Amino acid sequence: MRLLITGGTGFVGRRLVERALVAGHEVMVVSRDPERAAQKLPHNVRIGDDATDFADALPEAIVNLAGEPIADRRWSDPQKTRLVESRRHATRDVVALCEQLAQRDQAPRVLVSGSAMGYYGDQGDHDVTEQTPPHDEFAHRLCQAWEREALKAEAFGVRVACLRTGLVLDAGGGTLAKMMPAFKLGVGGRLGDGHQYMPWIHREDLVGAIEFLLEEESLSGAFNGSAPQPVTNAEFTQAMGRHLHRPTPFRVPAPLLKLGLGEMSRLLLTGACMRPERLQQAGFTFRYPTLDAALAAIVSR
Repeated sequence: MRLLITGGTGFVGRRLVERALVAGHEVMVVSRDPERAAQKLPHNVRIGDDATDFADALPEAIVNLAGEPIADRRWSDPQKTRLVESRRHATRDVVALCEQLAQRDQAPRVLVSGSAMGYYGDQGDHDVTEQTPPHDEFAHRLCQAWEREALKAEAFGVRVACLRTGLVLDAGGGTLAKMMPAFKLGVGGRLGDGHQYMPWIHREDLVGAIEFLLEEESLSGAFNGSAPQPVTNAEFTQAMGRHLHRPTPFRVPAPLLKLGLGEMSRLLLTGACMRPERLQQAGFTFRYPTLDAALAAIVSR
């Protein structure tokens, strides 16, 4: 397969590139900084700074993961605009490539496009599937705009799947890279009351889900990219302490998080009990269905 990946130097993208090469696929990556990307990626990956650079390479499948990191900066109005437009711009370029190739009767077969659990907004403690109506807030509007751009590729005969991911766990990056130091020092703890749900997924399962959606020709629309057993923040905290053999006595009060982070604190203080209903119905099998299994594998490395 000729596979084009945007966001291929990110935490998920790098692993997807590695597995695609092992599987014998031809891999192309779009990066805003091709020189830096070349230092991170294997030498046999083709790199360009725009999706349309690869029109002559005729990609058969596209995975769209590009976008400004959502939790790196406080959500000022200009930052909100950057978060939305970075995703819309990258996705528009991908759709433009699909249109260009469709005019030559060589459109890609499939586009798997990123989205996130934020699509649903704050959902309290009830189960959330792909059919659950969203709570209208910034995170939802961000993901909705991202998905709408991706779905425009359907007009050119491309099958589109949008993967709404939870917190991605693995060694060496992602969510745990920010959390692990505090927990290892024994100062990790709950955020707010700890009742909010934290949908999560091991990176290997997320990459596996992307591969599954690329291959299964009957699958399109929205899919929840999270493990089948979500946990609350309090349960996550306890599990981290248990696997690292550290106490977790502390709690960060919600008012303190709101003061320090503003609206972005909602990422930490609200959540959704998100279930991967459609992936499981389609027959996808998780290697790490429970948080204990995931953390045991990660900590052992």
